[in-house]
Amino acid sequence: MTELHLSDLEKDRVIEMAWEDRTTFDAILLQFGLKEQQVIELMRVELKLTSFRRWRKRVQGRKTKHEKLRDFKEGRFKCSRQRQINNNKISKR
Repeated sequence: MTELHLSDLEKDRVIEMAWEDRTTFDAILLQFGLKEQQVIELMRVELKLTSFRRWRKRVQGRKTKHEKLRDFKEGRFKCSRQRQINNNKISKR
């Protein structure tokens, strides 16, 4: 596995973003510099095996997780009904 130099807070945020349906892997790359494979590796290490399998099954082939497959090109990184998240670099721009 590639060594990731993320704080615990940053790891928690990446995991949270990875679980969100509308947050693309491109958004995670933009904010944290992690490619899709690195996110998968992080999830494999940080989650329980059953949670990791559930997440992989959920995101595999999901159009909203891959910007090139999305039906819409512009929009929010997160659902409008989702609670406000602190420590999000993108929302502070």
